Amino acid sequence: MTACIKVLVVDDQFLIRAGLVGLLRAAPGIEVVGEAGDGDEAVALAARTRPDVVLMDIRMPGMNGITATAKILEQAAEPAPRVLVLTTFDLDEYVYGALRAGASGFLLKDSGPERLLAAVAAVGGGDALFAPSVTRRLVEAFARQTAGPGADEGETPPDLGVLTLREVEVLKLIAGGLTNADIAERLYISEATVKTHLNRTMSKLDLDSRAQAVVVAYETGLVTPGAGG
Repeated sequence: MTACIKVLVVDDQFLIRAGLVGLLRAAPGIEVVGEAGDGDEAVALAARTRPDVVLMDIRMPGMNGITATAKILEQAAEPAPRVLVLTTFDLDEYVYGALRAGASGFLLKDSGPERLLAAVAAVGGGDALFAPSVTRRLVEAFARQTAGPGADEGETPPDLGVLTLREVEVLKLIAGGLTNADIAERLYISEATVKTHLNRTMSKLDLDSRAQAVVVAYETGLVTPGAGG
């Protein structure tokens, strides 16, 4: 029997939050373990309920979603929850900060019910990044910023010189929006080997998520905005 995906819903707008909660509760295989209207409440509830997935709004009064994401992931016991960011616009200036904070994926608020449920299932099932094409557009739009809202100023990107040529190659393809299966096919290697290269890359660069690996690829110039993958 498959375990339910435990979800914490965070949104300061009551009607949106209620709609999300209602949709998720009606779906098989998903259990809503809590709902929060701001970042502080989200951090407290995440610690208490230990969700698998946090649906995180960005713009909220008090603590915003970027700070809340960072705090939840910093304080979480293993396995840490995966944060799926809810954003109104696909070029929300705050999303870059959420990427850096360790968010695992992104979902537009005007996405349909099927896409929402698919996103929760994908992230809850262990996919490190949902809809990489969306993430790629977001990162491309803001990768040239020295610091975005919620990002640490003066932070130096990691040194890619610690990576092997194959690890650099895999990182570049990940930043281009390719899935593990796509990369395996492109490089004529197995998906397991792709995961091994990615895990080693993340360990060497001290990264917590695939999304952060995408950011690093842009920040270091390995991939440039607008370039193909």
